[in-house]
Amino acid sequence: MGLRNGPEEFGLVTRLIHWAMMLLIFGQLALGLRLDSMEPGLATLWLYGLHKTIGFAALALILIRIAWHIVSPPPPPLGPRNALFWVARAAHWAIYALLIAIPLTGWAGSSATGLDVMIADRWTVPPLVEASEEGEAFWFGLHDILTKVLMALLALHILGALKRQAEGDGTLTRMLKGRVKKISPKIFRPAPALALSPRLG
Repeated sequence: MGLRNGPEEFGLVTRLIHWAMMLLIFGQLALGLRLDSMEPGLATLWLYGLHKTIGFAALALILIRIAWHIVSPPPPPLGPRNALFWVARAAHWAIYALLIAIPLTGWAGSSATGLDVMIADRWTVPPLVEASEEGEAFWFGLHDILTKVLMALLALHILGALKRQAEGDGTLTRMLKGRVKKISPKIFRPAPALALSPRLG
């Protein structure tokens, strides 16, 4: 199995990016939900820094994935081109857009607090917006809404993938193994007729 995508298969690079993004996103969502239930303080400050760092990593990874798909286009989706197919494609592209928009709104909200936005407590990134309480409330509010939309779309995406796999579609298998194993149709060959002896007993 090669690194690049083929006409009917996902290459190793695409599959590694896909599953790495899955781990990052679910880890980030779990951490974000945990932070929502916590009061900010010195003891939890490192968790907010971790949340920002993972967010920047997720943003970098989705941009790398898009760039890679330009260099090495993925195979066309499986299945008939019906209404459900186009709904799934629209949800797919919406997830891509949200994976860019959510980190950016978080970055903007953090910038609006007036505090330095840092990656891994080492590198300071430039602010996206000016510091203001109104901007902080707006960007973090939008960040929260978009995150909830992403969670709903991811749930539909996972359920759809499991449903198609159960129906034998092979989409999930292709993302796991690269390609769907083709099963050759069985050719019916009639059994040879029994030879009748001309002799009579």
